[in-house]
Order: sequence, then C-alpha cells, then structure tokens
Amino acid sequence: MTSPVSEQNLQNISAATAPVMSTNTKSDDNNSHKSAKDPHTGGFLTLALGSIGVVYGDIGTSPIYALKATFAEILKGTGNTTLARSEIISVVSLIIWALVFIVTLKYVIFIMRADNKGEGGILSLMALVQKAAGKQTLTVFMLGAIGAALFYGDAMITPAISVLSAIEGLENVEQLKSLVHIKDYILPITAIILIVLFMFQFKGTAKVAWIFGPVMLVWFACLGIMGVMHIGDDLSILQALNPLRGFDYLTHAGFSSLLVMGGVFLAVTGAEALYADMGHFGRKPIQVAWIAVAFPALVLNYLGQGAMALSNPETIADPFYKMVPASMLFPLVILAACATVIASQAVITGAFSITQQAIQLGLLPRLEIRHTSETQSGQIYLPLVNRLILIGVLALVFTFKTSENLAAAYGIAVSGTMVVTTSLAFMVTRHIWKWPLPLALLVAGSFVVIDISFIAANLLKVIDGGYVSLLFGLVIVVVMWTWVRGSEIVTQKARKESISLSDLMRMLEKSKPARVAGTAVFLTADPEMAPTALMHNLKHNKVLHKRNIMLTIRSAEVPRIAEADQLKIEELGEDVKRIVATVGYMQTPRVPHILAMARRRGLDFDIMQTSFFLGRRTVKASANSGMPMWQDNLYIKLTRSAANATDFFHIPTGRVVELGSQITV
Repeated sequence: MTSPVSEQNLQNISAATAPVMSTNTKSDDNNSHKSAKDPHTGGFLTLALGSIGVVYGDIGTSPIYALKATFAEILKGTGNTTLARSEIISVVSLIIWALVFIVTLKYVIFIMRADNKGEGGILSLMALVQKAAGKQTLTVFMLGAIGAALFYGDAMITPAISVLSAIEGLENVEQLKSLVHIKDYILPITAIILIVLFMFQFKGTAKVAWIFGPVMLVWFACLGIMGVMHIGDDLSILQALNPLRGFDYLTHAGFSSLLVMGGVFLAVTGAEALYADMGHFGRKPIQVAWIAVAFPALVLNYLGQGAMALSNPETIADPFYKMVPASMLFPLVILAACATVIASQAVITGAFSITQQAIQLGLLPRLEIRHTSETQSGQIYLPLVNRLILIGVLALVFTFKTSENLAAAYGIAVSGTMVVTTSLAFMVTRHIWKWPLPLALLVAGSFVVIDISFIAANLLKVIDGGYVSLLFGLVIVVVMWTWVRGSEIVTQKARKESISLSDLMRMLEKSKPARVAGTAVFLTADPEMAPTALMHNLKHNKVLHKRNIMLTIRSAEVPRIAEADQLKIEELGEDVKRIVATVGYMQTPRVPHILAMARRRGLDFDIMQTSFFLGRRTVKASANSGMPMWQDNLYIKLTRSAANATDFFHIPTGRVVELGSQITV
C-alpha cells in the first residue's frame, strides 16, 4: 500500500506553491555549506562536555525520583509498610541492568549506528528506512508519525516532573521549614524556573551546553561520590550487579512485577532524547560521555541508595535526599534544581530537531526556524514550538501539582517511542546493514520484549494520568495526517488544472507574447508543470520576461546534500531554463544562494534586474474533498498558520510578485 508521504508529495510540499514555513537564520551561505559538509566541527572534548550538559540531563536526574517511585509502587502493591532486603536488592539490580540493556546496548551501541548522515531521532530513522526500502509505505509513515507524536508528549512531561521533583526537595530543608510554609511555594518556584529556561532557548544549544556542561559534570561527580559514601553501609547491595537477582524477582512477584517495571522505567527515560540529539553533538562524543561519565556515576548512586536503604529502612521514603547530611541538603537541592533544568534541555532540543525534520519531510506546516550556531548546522531554535511546549509544561505542573502525580503520566510516551524506534531499527538491519533475518530478529526482538514489558507496566498508569500522553500523541498524529493528506489533495487538484511545461513551450513558439527586460524566477512545486504564477502573468499581463527560470526546490530523505549535487539545470526553450534544487531535510532552502550557485555554473542573469513570481493559494473547504469537513477546516487552519514563501526562501521582499488562486480541499 502506498503511503500519502510519496516522493511526489514530498516534492510538492517542499516547494513554493504549497503552504510554507518561514526560516530565519543567523548563518550565511558559506557557513551553511561548511556545516553541511561537516556538522560537527567543534573540538571533541567540547562536544563531549556539551553532550553531558544537554543529552544526559534527563537520564542524569532520574536518581532523584526513580528508586523512590519504585519503592512506593511495591509498598502500594503489597500493602506493607517496609521492604524486604531481597526486594531492595532486586529493584536496584533491575535499574542497573535496565541502564545496561536499554541505554548502553540498545541506544548508545546499537541504535546510534542507525544514523541518517549524522542525524538521529525517530523521523531521521523513518526517512532512512524509506530511502533504503526504495518506497514509502504506510507502515513506516505511521511508525514515524506515532513515534514523533509520542516524543512531543515526553518533551512536555519531562521538564514538568524533573524540575518539580527537585524543588520538592526544599520540603526536607529544616531551616526553611522554620521560616515559611515551603509547600505553598513549590509550584510558583517551579513555574518561574521553567519560564526562565524556555525564555533562554533563543540563545541556542551551543550556548546552553557551554553553561550546562560544566554544571552537569559536577552533578555526575556528586552522584558518584554520594554513592561511594554509602555503598559501605551494606556491601550486600553489590549482589545487585548480578542480573539474575532482578530477573528472579520478576518471575516470582506476579502482578506487582508490572508495578515495579513502571518504576524502574523512570531510570531510563531520556534515552530517546539521547538519540534525537545526536545531530547536535555527534555519535562518538555522546558515546564517550555516557561510558566515561554518566553511566558509572548513575550505577554508583543507585548502589549507594540501595545500600543505605538496606542499613536504614526509614530512608526508603526518599532515599536520594537522605544520602547527604542536613547541612548539605540545601546546596544539594539547589544543584538538583540546576540539574533538572538541564534535564529539560535534552527533550527541548530533541523536540526542535524532530520538528525541523517533520517540516522538511512534509509532515507539518513550515514554522519559523532559527539557526543558532555558525558551525553546528543541527543547532536550531523554533519559537512557536518553544512557546507551545512551555504552555503544556505549565499546564501539567499546575494540574498534577506533585511529581508523584506526574509520575503516573510519565512513561507511556517514552516507552511507546522506544518500541517504534526498535521496529524501524529492525528494518535498517534488514535493508541497509543486510543482516540475516535470524540475527536481526534476535537482536531487535530482544529489545522489543523489554520495550513491551515497559509499555505493559506503564499502561497501568493510564487512568491515573497516562491518558495525557496518549491524548496529546493522538492530536499530533491527526495534525500530521491531516497536513499530509490535505497537501496531497491540493497537489492533485492543482495538477489537473495545470498544463505541462512542454505544452506551454509549444504554445509560446506559435503565439509569441511581448517581451520585457529582466529575469523572472517562477517558483513551482512540480518541475513538469507550468507554474500557476506564470500562467496568470501571461493571461493577465500578456508579457514574458527576456529570461525566465522555473525553479523547483525538493526536500531529500537525507539530512544534507553537498553543493555540487544540489542543482540540475535544463534548457527548455528560448531563454527559458528549469532549475531543480535538492536540499537535505536539515538544510535551509535559500533562493539567493541557489541562484548564486547557478551563476557559477554559467547561468547568465543580473540579480538586480530579477523579479520573483510566487503563486499564493487560498484553500476552501469542500464536502467532496476526500476528507471529512472537520479535517478540511483543520487543514485550512494549518495552511494559515504557515508563514509566506518570501520569508522562507529569503527572497528580497521588494522583488516579489504574488499571484493568487483559490482551490478547494
């Protein structure tokens, strides 16, 4: 079955006459080209430090609440007031080996090999599979859309639960309790921190990483030191290093094992953001940062929490904050607050990357994208996405009020995305890596079994708050499907009402219109069809410029394309040229830069005497469009939210002529 995300549709959506986005960039064409060749030009240690600050913020703050939440689930399920020693050791074992299997083996070693020219994330993986398979299937499209939609849910819940859980640590500071009723200030403080974080995003990932990297390095050092300080409390916790302890517990715990797995999963959330942020820092810096810094610090801390709980059962209510003496508690809360702000950064930057890919692949209308780095082409900022995520995060904070309540909403989105990622990675092993089917099934199947167990555990939380992620994911999928389907309908109708360029050339030879000086550039979605703006110009103005260029811009299923491969120039007739420009989905299509490349290849025209003709469509709903009326109206709203082609293509506004038409959808 053919997907609506067909090659033709991707081309049409990417061109000027389809609804477009506005892109604003600080980098010039030369820097953009350099970035396209080598997106990771920073020093290796700098990139590794930056990845600690951005990529591992989410998973690095899990010790604050993961073990606490898991212990609480066991007590709730059994009705006991304390935990058995075997339960504590088994839970710590499950968390450590979840870090080994899910983060280290699956993502850091296996999934990160499935990059699309250096870019990661669910949509990069989808595009990679589509290109390798040589066709666009509905199954792959739906997997990519669902995975991206669930990731957005994670991008809202992670900042809410991370920052809120850290600020709740203030309730343990005795000095503050004697001064104010600190519980009344938890939500306002959390909201202020989140607002400041999102306001800072326009500075760019590089600047954020420069600040957050050293802070997060201190955080991981503290995690490791805290763990080492307490492992000696009860050395029997070292039994948790045996994976059989956790496996044996799951096989004998019955239904409560699902509750435990839901808590354990909190320790590995952030792995998907790790993959989505690969384009910001590169594979090797991220891998080294995990193996050398993040992973050992996390293991030591969980072992320390477990040993402390074994020696002092009263600490199971909040093991993380009980690891330090009272005099150090307030500084730890401040450091934890900083670390959880950084945790939010991982999913925010991941959401920016996912959105850019979705726009270029035709899954969303174009939005304003700002490039924030002269050397890192993957580092971007999307103002609208930033605002929408902030609104969602604040709504979650004030609706659920506590991190314990938010934990119920957490996990479903991430675990669902993990299953999608594994499914697409399986296709990569078959179509690209050419693995034998038994080997591909063994590797991917092993990860899927673990992923499904996490999904089953998190589905128990649907009623208590998990529905938030599912509803939000459903909304995003509907938006993507509506945009893709509506764009295809518009494209098909426009093609029926157009004539081919070859037919138009023959007509112009028989009936030559008046010529005017200068060059006209007509941006068109379909290089084989006559641009709507050209037809209107001939019909109403009855003139043709001395030189005419039919320009089509396509989005490829690879992140970047070298300048030498971007242009195809053809001569159609007397002073009529056709240029087909192809850019990667992580590149910004800029008409002045494209024309500059064309001039270097011998195309003769004066840019100062050039006019740009754009076709602007007004879309109206129709009962016979092929979509329900509500979907027609949603598509129309999406087209109106997209900015105009002039801004997107960076065309000088004083040289643009827009000719409009109406079409029903």
